[in-house]
Amino acid sequence: MASANMGRKSKPAPKAKTDLKSLKRKRVVDEHEQLVHAIAELDVKAEIKDFSDLPISATTAKGLDASHFKTLTDIQSKAVPLALKGKDILGAAKTGSGKTLAFLVPVLENLYRQKWTELDGLGALIISPTRELAIQIFEVLRKIGRYHTFSAGLVIGGRSLQEERERMGRMNILVCTPGRMLQHLDQTAAFEVDNLQMLVLDEADRIMDMGFQTSVDAIVEHLPKERQTMLFSATQTKKVSDLARLSLRDPEYVSVHEAASSATPATLQQHYLITPLPEKLNTLFGFIRANLKAKIIVFLSSGKQVRFVYESFRHLQPGIPLLHLHGRQKQTARLDITSRFSASKNSCIFATDVVARGLDFPAVDWVIQLDCPEDADTYIHRVGRTARYERVGRAVLFLDPTEEEGMLKRLEQKKVPIQKINVRQNKQQDIKNQLQNMCFQDPELKYLGQKAFTSYAKSLFLQKDKEIFKVNDVDLEGFAASMGLPGAPRIKFMKGDDAKKIKNAPRAALDSSDDDSEAEKKPKKKEEVRTKYDRMFERRNQDVLSGHYSKMIAEDEVEKADGEGDADEDDDFLSVKRVLPVGDDESSEDDEEGGVAALGPAAKIIPGISTEPIVVDSKRKEKMLQSKKKLASLKGKGTKMVFDDEGNAHQLYELEDEEAFRQRGTAQEQRAKFLEEEAARVREADLDDKQLAKEKKREKKEKRKAREAALEAGEDDEVPALQDVDDDYDPMALLASLPMADEEERPVKKQKKWFEDDEEVEEETRKRKSRVIETVDEPETLEDLEALAAGLLN
Repeated sequence: MASANMGRKSKPAPKAKTDLKSLKRKRVVDEHEQLVHAIAELDVKAEIKDFSDLPISATTAKGLDASHFKTLTDIQSKAVPLALKGKDILGAAKTGSGKTLAFLVPVLENLYRQKWTELDGLGALIISPTRELAIQIFEVLRKIGRYHTFSAGLVIGGRSLQEERERMGRMNILVCTPGRMLQHLDQTAAFEVDNLQMLVLDEADRIMDMGFQTSVDAIVEHLPKERQTMLFSATQTKKVSDLARLSLRDPEYVSVHEAASSATPATLQQHYLITPLPEKLNTLFGFIRANLKAKIIVFLSSGKQVRFVYESFRHLQPGIPLLHLHGRQKQTARLDITSRFSASKNSCIFATDVVARGLDFPAVDWVIQLDCPEDADTYIHRVGRTARYERVGRAVLFLDPTEEEGMLKRLEQKKVPIQKINVRQNKQQDIKNQLQNMCFQDPELKYLGQKAFTSYAKSLFLQKDKEIFKVNDVDLEGFAASMGLPGAPRIKFMKGDDAKKIKNAPRAALDSSDDDSEAEKKPKKKEEVRTKYDRMFERRNQDVLSGHYSKMIAEDEVEKADGEGDADEDDDFLSVKRVLPVGDDESSEDDEEGGVAALGPAAKIIPGISTEPIVVDSKRKEKMLQSKKKLASLKGKGTKMVFDDEGNAHQLYELEDEEAFRQRGTAQEQRAKFLEEEAARVREADLDDKQLAKEKKREKKEKRKAREAALEAGEDDEVPALQDVDDDYDPMALLASLPMADEEERPVKKQKKWFEDDEEVEEETRKRKSRVIETVDEPETLEDLEALAAGLLN
């Protein structure tokens, strides 16, 4: 009885568990109510210094503490309280001031207060202009949100689209780039954004720029109108059109450094130096050699320049680890390079503006801008890679003499303090001859140099601010020589108004006698001495690179008159190639009337090779005529002919006369008749084949019976029986008695057959079985076995 009573007393345990769950649930509900009440009473103008003073959940506070975030920065102390209250925000602060936490903490808190779960779908969308910045934001989100139950995802290009589709529907927070997010909104059926609560744009001025304008507009069309929107950047946009596109509702403009004397951090030392374009690479190499223990970022204007400078400096071996990063690399390579540069203590990375915004590389000592930035905002973002979080950093801007006045004026308008410095001559190294030797020996490096030169010249030509970028005043010839190239490759833009007039003028007018007389008056240039670099300029190597090179440097009379380069270049500007006149009087008159007469001498016409005369109007076609393979392709394909009994040639397939065809009946009737005839022919052929097979089978059967009868009658050759062998018998005597090669010819081996019938295989097997070797006694000793073997050989 005692044991039974004890068992009854232990039963109320499940009730205790239920009480604990209800208490925990009640505690969570009370915490939510307290948070809502605290945020409603929060004074946004109050000065808050620590995260512990903010009305945030215990899970977020625990994540911030574990990630060593304790003190609020200026932008965080002003933006976070407003964001917690659900206000739309335009946040502007200097680079490295902690803008990422200013929007990540409100994202976590707002979803937590709304008790957001996986079943509610997407709650917050964070858009970044570059993949590297999106990855960095996602890593910070993982650190501070590690104790929350939200599901977060990273959606960027360069990854498997199918894997992302499978997980998109379960995500609460997404960090993405505009292009990939728009792709999912258009193509992923299970992805819904109807419940979206928050939209965040990091580096908003770049996202709202022309590069992403179409994608962002399309994304916003998919999103609900009722949402909280936050924009953050170091150089914030204030355009009313941009704000209207995003459907912002009474946004709060938060700018903590607007009244500051400088738009860049106070711990950043900014300098610029005046160096002509041909001396830039020499100055850069000398600078790197003088700072081998530093961590350096070198910004260039294009990915092709990054590749050339990286490859050439890698061959020169300055004594510091070199890396390069640009937008044309694969995603895995970009992640590997950024992680290696972040972990290194001293290295130099050559990069484009893909790393100019938002990326946090620890302990960067120098930011070198080898190419002038397109505007002051780009300059601010570039130098922001150093002097982050009140650390010390230094930046140097390389300016051509033609860029100095305009760029300094733009920086002064943006409150950027910058000082001029000079280069010590003993620190500068001349690498021009080394680059020339490298380009002469390595055609691939030479090709990279040509593409880098072309991309730089085009970037100058396409820049909007012509007060800074004066492409006609820059020494491009000297720049090409400093890169080791034997000459400046031709590029596709016009220099000056005179060239435009020549391009648009009728060619007939340009061919007038006045122009010829003026050309005769011009003195002829004196012939220069040819060097090995001139020969390299003209040579054609046996690889594909020289083909590209010859395209870029090809000089003919049309290019000299137009100022144009090769029209086959893949990324050149749109242009119309001019056709040279073929010397026909009628065509030339038409051209003069239409105002499109060709410039230059008349082209050659070569008849008789192909069906149409060949017009040789360029050097390329002249070289083509020297190739037998090219000429054979011009002749066209022959037609296959058949000959009838009388020897007349006819085409293999000839169309029948339509009237004769209709006289025999309709197409359906002729088709049915043809099918009947063919079926009868096939039946006859089938009977013939069966009869032939029966006859062959009967002949084989008769042969087999004849062979078996001959064997039974004993007509086959008798095999001699083995005799008894004496004890003193020499087994080698048999071998000695065999005929030698010169005495008797060896029998010819039977030729092997690739294919044999089943009957032949059976016959051979039967022959082998029918041969009988008779012995007097069963072999017992070794001598008996040898004698038996000798008999078999005989």
